[in-house]
Amino acid sequence: MRRRVPRPRELAPLLKLRRPRFGRRRRLELALTVEDLRRLARRRTPKAAFDYTEGGAESEASIARAHAAFDDIVWHPSVLRDVTEVRLGTDVLGSPSALPVGIAPTGFTRLMHAEGEIAGATAARDKGIPFALSTMATTSIEDVAAAAPGGRHWFQLYMWKDRDRSMALVERARVSGYEALVVTVDVPVAGGRLRDVRNGLTLPPTLTARTLADIARHPSWWFDLVTTEPLAFASLDRWPGTVAELLDSMFDPSVELADLRWIREQWPGKLVVKGVQSVADAERVAGCGVDAILLSNHGGRQLDRAPVPFLLVPEVRRAVGRDVEVWVDGGIRRGQDVLAALAAGADFTLVGRTYLYGLMAGGRAGVDRCLAILENEMTRTLKLLGVTDVADLGPEHVTQLGTQLGSRR
Repeated sequence: MRRRVPRPRELAPLLKLRRPRFGRRRRLELALTVEDLRRLARRRTPKAAFDYTEGGAESEASIARAHAAFDDIVWHPSVLRDVTEVRLGTDVLGSPSALPVGIAPTGFTRLMHAEGEIAGATAARDKGIPFALSTMATTSIEDVAAAAPGGRHWFQLYMWKDRDRSMALVERARVSGYEALVVTVDVPVAGGRLRDVRNGLTLPPTLTARTLADIARHPSWWFDLVTTEPLAFASLDRWPGTVAELLDSMFDPSVELADLRWIREQWPGKLVVKGVQSVADAERVAGCGVDAILLSNHGGRQLDRAPVPFLLVPEVRRAVGRDVEVWVDGGIRRGQDVLAALAAGADFTLVGRTYLYGLMAGGRAGVDRCLAILENEMTRTLKLLGVTDVADLGPEHVTQLGTQLGSRR
């Protein structure tokens, strides 16, 4: 190999330096996956708030199993297809969504970042996807509707022991133009969320010696907390105890199928039931005149070792037919996970933790980045599969490692 001294004009193309960029924008640009956002979120958020988002019930086996189920999918691509353009849009509840994924209802969202539910609702509106507001939200039904006019807003309902208070929230949602009611049915009692108990999680956070130490590590989070509207439940009175104690006091263990039928009679819009975890219950719920069934184990936060929602999709799809939409949440961290759920037979998906990682990492800009990551991953995966429309995804495109794979020819 012969060497020589390089000429200056040959080095010039190699020395094009970019202007350095710092701060939140740069951090978010460097996040290429939801896991990258998760790591950012962990650094920027106090432990109690991050653990509330990250944690599950008891041993947290349900969360691990949901992730493993998506990790074990095997794609079966077709080649020599024109995939110059692909379509990610779909119809959900009779109206279009720009992506086959919406933002799930999450409680205490301003605890994660001061922009809270407003960041999620406006990001969803601008992306053209639905946003679901939780009963346990920290922004009111009316304020979310006002902040994101033209957005697709759904309201998630916990049926409390006080039925009048529950239905008063439903009426507020109706008046504010919410198109769908999402009734959560897997909460007869609160799950054993041990991280929250150990952290003594309250809303607003209680100042203790541990909290004061946390302030030093996360000054920007605490600055946002004390310089914005006081952190409180938008739909509830102030609660003096821990979050775990609040949930146990609210949830009604007597809710039955008759209550669902009663809600169907009261609510004039679209009705979704969230928390179905078996084929038999899917069939029972479908018989109540609902518009969609959301297969969900509450993100692994209620019954530990509950069924993995993604794995229920094919059988539930066969059982309820096409008259009722089948949705799924839980464990979705990648665009590939969304597409796998659709290929298995789901009509739509929702993300909770995934969106909150973006929120904690960078507020509204972080939510935008999260949705952009999912969209990019879905677009790339569709093209690599040789599929041009999410509506064309089917069971021929995906199997589970170690199960169905062995039966394929």
